[in-house]
Amino acid sequence: MAEIGGQQQFVLAPVVVRGLNDKLYEKRKAAAIEVEKLVREALVNNDHQRISSIVISLIQDFAYSAGANARNGGLIALAATSIALGSSELSRYLDDIVPPVISCFTDTDSRVRYYACEAMYNVAKVARGDILKYFNEIFDALSKLMADTDPSVKTGAELLDRLVKDIVTERSSYYPQEGELEDHPVAGDEKQLSSLSHTGEVSGTDRRYPSDPQMPPTPGSTYLLSGMKPSTFNLPRFIPLLAERIKAINPATRMFLVQWIKSLDSVPDLELIGYLPDFMDGLFAYLSDRNVDVRVAALNCLTEFLKEMQDVVAVQRERGSLNVRGRNGWLSQQSSGPLSPSATSVGGLETIDEAGRGNLSPPPFGGEVETVTDPGRALSPTDSQDQDDPNLYINRAISSLSMASTFYAQGGKIRPGKPISTVPPAGVPYISGQVVVFELGRMMGILAPHLISQDEETQSTALRWVDKFVEMFAEHMLPFTPELVGAILPCLAHTIDPIRNLAMEANANLFRLVTDAYKANEGSGAGTADLSASISSISPGVDLFDMQATVETLTLNFQDGSEETRVASMDWLIMLHRKAPRKILTSDDNAFHALLKTLSDPSEEVVRRDLQLLAQISHYSDEEYFMKFIVNLLSLFSSDRRILESRGALIIRQLCLSLNAERIYRAFAEILERDEDLEFASSMVQNLNIILITAPELSDVRRRLKNLDSRDGLVLFAVLYRSWCHNPVATFALCLLAQAYEHAANLLQIFAELEVTVSFLVQVDKLVQLIESPVFTYLRLQLLEPDRYPHLFRCLFGILMLLPQSSAFATLRNRLNSVSSMVMLYGHTGPLGGQVTGTAGSASPQPSSAKARAKPSAGHHSQEPITLRWHELLTHFRNVQLRHERSRRTGSVI
Repeated sequence: MAEIGGQQQFVLAPVVVRGLNDKLYEKRKAAAIEVEKLVREALVNNDHQRISSIVISLIQDFAYSAGANARNGGLIALAATSIALGSSELSRYLDDIVPPVISCFTDTDSRVRYYACEAMYNVAKVARGDILKYFNEIFDALSKLMADTDPSVKTGAELLDRLVKDIVTERSSYYPQEGELEDHPVAGDEKQLSSLSHTGEVSGTDRRYPSDPQMPPTPGSTYLLSGMKPSTFNLPRFIPLLAERIKAINPATRMFLVQWIKSLDSVPDLELIGYLPDFMDGLFAYLSDRNVDVRVAALNCLTEFLKEMQDVVAVQRERGSLNVRGRNGWLSQQSSGPLSPSATSVGGLETIDEAGRGNLSPPPFGGEVETVTDPGRALSPTDSQDQDDPNLYINRAISSLSMASTFYAQGGKIRPGKPISTVPPAGVPYISGQVVVFELGRMMGILAPHLISQDEETQSTALRWVDKFVEMFAEHMLPFTPELVGAILPCLAHTIDPIRNLAMEANANLFRLVTDAYKANEGSGAGTADLSASISSISPGVDLFDMQATVETLTLNFQDGSEETRVASMDWLIMLHRKAPRKILTSDDNAFHALLKTLSDPSEEVVRRDLQLLAQISHYSDEEYFMKFIVNLLSLFSSDRRILESRGALIIRQLCLSLNAERIYRAFAEILERDEDLEFASSMVQNLNIILITAPELSDVRRRLKNLDSRDGLVLFAVLYRSWCHNPVATFALCLLAQAYEHAANLLQIFAELEVTVSFLVQVDKLVQLIESPVFTYLRLQLLEPDRYPHLFRCLFGILMLLPQSSAFATLRNRLNSVSSMVMLYGHTGPLGGQVTGTAGSASPQPSSAKARAKPSAGHHSQEPITLRWHELLTHFRNVQLRHERSRRTGSVI
């Protein structure tokens, strides 16, 4: 201390020392002016040793003093010293002057913090670009000072902030292109700490890196890389700090950060957009800030970035090279211009060169990828990051390629890796944005949680970005389809109109992109030329995206409460299955069972699309799958009768519309004939029969049943009849539909042996109403020809006798009375005249519309005509009804 004191008396006069320690500002200022004079005199005499002694004294005895007034005096004196040295000499002492000033930014005394801002302002004003080597530390301090409770400190910080912005704007430039960088030792292997020599001379190479321990460590502080001048703004070094500070909560700090982002983005040479993923999440978080100014500033900033991104994509596509780092983290350059990329990608499916990274597995959604920087050697499973092999570095990209060279970080230190060149060849003029690489995988990973945010502004902005991404990056967005449909579709029913409209637009664009991509892959020529050219490079057996994950996501949407989401999910599944029918929605797939359960959905639109998809699946499947589908459908109807009652008709009619109606009914008949649940079989046949008679989708089936002279008509009638026997009235109606009136009359004799229940009478009542419908117009007209259809009258009078005195009885009686006079004219020949050949149960009489042998239909010239054994059909009907009778009795006993 004595020596120091003696040195102090030699360097600074006692009056100067007292002045710097004085509590009055004017005296401290006067003392600082005296220090400035001393420095100027020493500078004139080229006495750098004296200048070094003065600087050391100001730092150790004042700036780091325990007294607040001494610290204030020291700060003013250091600023005066900087002014005296001037811009030409200040750089020699900057490494010693700046650290104590920065340390005072966090002083507990507000006046010290203010004078620190003032001192740094004066130092920076003189040093200009040289101060940028401490930019991270100054920026870190300013981000905290902006939230200071003292207004004067905030004012000083704002003045310093404006000055630093001006300096950054002046000193921003491109980084050296590939080939201009010299080999640089790995940071940490060599550290050149600067210190003032005893002679006062400062070596030009004896410089401390800004992150050395003399100053408080700052997140993002890294060593200077080869070729990067300290007086040039180092954007890659700043980005990690920005990524750290963007998480700030204080509104004032957030506004400070947004303003800096806007300022840096306004500098064309920096191309900040290439580093957007590093701070993009923070900007989206600001959209839900309580402070309206922060929300507006963040929204405007994001809007500008999106517009700039669209401009850059347009520039790159115009040049024929779109630089995108996709989902798996690998760089994709689609080039048809002067660039020759080392890797091409479509939809995230990279084609790596032979010396590339073929052995690497892709990272998770939005994650980073580890790459082998030596292109001549791939990473083997036994390799380690800690190996000393100089030819092998396992590196992690710290930022996007917005410069000619790419740098990688390992173990917290910077190493220059093998760059993927995006620099145009010599002689090609540079266009702003042409070398920007879009970190699409990282950006989509950031947008994913914001798509389902509870904040309306955040969600709408994320949707807008996704929608624009689909337009801009097209095929590169295909790998993100599973996540996108899971986030976008639930927004289709949002209560806020702007969000709902954005979701609809984004869904439509993504749907169109996937459709066009498959068309391009199939070679149909649809879609844009760029998309077709990109997709054509993918082999037909490779999926454009994870189809199974997409189907699972869409299937989960079946449980969504909104009809719009479920309908859109169905539309997606229909489209995807149409494009890849052999890859998704098999009978063993869980999604297939979910489709069956969706038949009970309360929305009719959802059920219609569900049936369309099920029919589409059946169309592309074999007979075994089709029968399994019908069995599962009947099982669903059996387990949930409400579906059969409320949606049964809709489901069956839609299936008949989408598939072959006769195939559907024959499958139902074959399965129901063997069904052990007799009650369900009877109910199901009743529903099938009503649909058969009334539905326009089954007009061809009805037409074929009316023609029992053909082989196909007889076979169809026989198949349906054997299962229709579960329901007497349905069987009788089938005979009327097929014009098998004599057999129908014989069935009436068996009806007399059955137990007439209320359900039976209700069905007969409905049958009378059906007879009066347009479907049976031909039957009513046949009443005018009793000589040709004598058994028709017997059938109708038999029904009349079964009915009680009801409205249906009156309706049918009126119909028969209207033709009674004509019946009397032919009474001597008709069955009512008593001259009918055969008995009611005889097998010899044939139906009025068919002979015993049906004529062979077209395509069956060599086959024998089919003969229906009517007595066997009657026997089968009687046996089935006996089974029902026993079942009812057993059930009543239980």
